[in-house]
Amino acid sequence: MKKYLLASVAALGLVAAGAASAADLPSRKGPVVAPVYVPAFTWTGFYVGANAGYGWGNVNANGFANVGDLDGFVGGGQVGYNYQMGQFVVGLEADLQAADLSSGNNLGLINVKTDYFGTVRARVGVAFDRFMPYITGGWAYGNVKTSIPGIGFSSDRSHTGGYAVGAGLEYAVTNNIIAGVEYLYVDLGEKNILGANTKIGTDFSVVRARLSYKF
Repeated sequence: MKKYLLASVAALGLVAAGAASAADLPSRKGPVVAPVYVPAFTWTGFYVGANAGYGWGNVNANGFANVGDLDGFVGGGQVGYNYQMGQFVVGLEADLQAADLSSGNNLGLINVKTDYFGTVRARVGVAFDRFMPYITGGWAYGNVKTSIPGIGFSSDRSHTGGYAVGAGLEYAVTNNIIAGVEYLYVDLGEKNILGANTKIGTDFSVVRARLSYKF
């Protein structure tokens, strides 16, 4: 009996020694890789960019007949700031546009042209990750030139009491590059050019592509 007890104790010792040796061997498991944290995109930040598109609209000419419509190229730049709160994005944007929005009546007696305009607008959008549809509206200003060659008359008036409303869609291509398309309706109001009974103004629509860099 004593021999059996000694043999059992020896066997247990061998098992314990083997387990200790196995514990000392290097692990075959690979190194632990820490998870890479990718921050969610945010629309918050300043941005600056450029745009180009096409405009078309009306000449508002009190006292003249058959002045016609206007259309032409528009292009310029924009600067603004967005602030995201949950899914909602609010912001403020200013833009300045060169334009070639010109018109003349069927007889060529009256020529009206808007050669630049700008806006300062609030924007409200809903963010779907990197997509953001938005609406916008605010103040508009511009320049309207009128000429009547038959009488040698010309007028170059700044219009500062207008407004602009519209909507757009933007997509963040990267964390810094934002592309979009936008529609604006711009009304520059009217100004007297030949007395109180003769006013000239323009209102027009603009569709433009946009590209901005967000800081």
